[in-house]
Amino acid sequence: MKQKIEMADLPPEGPPTTKDLAKFAGVSRATVDRVLNGREGVKQKTIDKVNEAIRELGFVRNLSAANLAKNKRYRFVFLLPSRGDLFLKEIQRHIREAEAVLVNEMVQVDLECLDENDPHGIASYLTSLSLGTVDGVAIMAPETPQVRDAILRLSERGVQALSFISNQPRTGDDWVGIDNEAAGATAGTLLGRFLGGRGGNVLVVSETMKSRDSLERRHGFDRVLNEGFPNVVVLPSLETYGSAERARSIIVETVERQKIAAVYILSSEARVPLTVLRDLGLPQPVVTIAHERTPFTEEALRKGYLDAVIAQDPGHLARSAIRKLKAMTDQRSTLVSQEKIRIEILIAENL
Repeated sequence: MKQKIEMADLPPEGPPTTKDLAKFAGVSRATVDRVLNGREGVKQKTIDKVNEAIRELGFVRNLSAANLAKNKRYRFVFLLPSRGDLFLKEIQRHIREAEAVLVNEMVQVDLECLDENDPHGIASYLTSLSLGTVDGVAIMAPETPQVRDAILRLSERGVQALSFISNQPRTGDDWVGIDNEAAGATAGTLLGRFLGGRGGNVLVVSETMKSRDSLERRHGFDRVLNEGFPNVVVLPSLETYGSAERARSIIVETVERQKIAAVYILSSEARVPLTVLRDLGLPQPVVTIAHERTPFTEEALRKGYLDAVIAQDPGHLARSAIRKLKAMTDQRSTLVSQEKIRIEILIAENL
């Protein structure tokens, strides 16, 4: 029979304590401490009793105080692409900014930049991580079998893994980023309406279609245009692999063969494709949509090289990732509404 606790047994003021948990569960305070800290040597039946007491009494542990008493530090790593442009620099800047803000919460953040086109190298690095050196890792990398398996083994070793921006297959809310299919659909809606009923070919440029965010954006983009703008023809995606030389070659070749009415740059870096298109000087007005707010895309919007930018706040991304890794390490949940990354639409007039 479940033990009940009388109001007189509770402290006259303030929240319930570990002493109250011990009394409700019928165990010692030392046992409560072992359960709260996830230590071994406690029977599952006892753990269930303590957890029931936590629920019944509304116990909320002061983790900051507990961590301070134990001198616990949170050690996180952000695994990012080594080849990037302005958006990646914004992400790195905001990660450092977030770490500085959270210094009093004993959070230490390291940045590791690897070639996103080398899945074996990424997998090898993830394999090198252990709970002795890191508590969690935020991963911005294309989905591949090698990386997926390395993430699974990482989790088995007790290291928390969080998909970051370019998301891996996920369960629950263990990722940070926008709904990329919705972002692609937003780009498709804007592009179709900006064309004003005109038909024509749409040039699509990506760094790589191995990235899940690129695949989801392309899917949402195609769905909207196929359903609502049947006179618009979306061409196969051009992959630059982050190479300026390759980008120029494939874009020039496509433009020479096709009459282009609109351009969609679905990768996070628009600088190189936009520069190539501007240098080409396309003969007719071309509707152009890109992703992510950077100094370059801001200037392009102001000067009319871009019609709209679909953006996500890099500061929110960095802070949310650290909060989520911290919560995952502590086996707690975060506030869903706080961590939801919004899709933003930027035009020259609202910068």
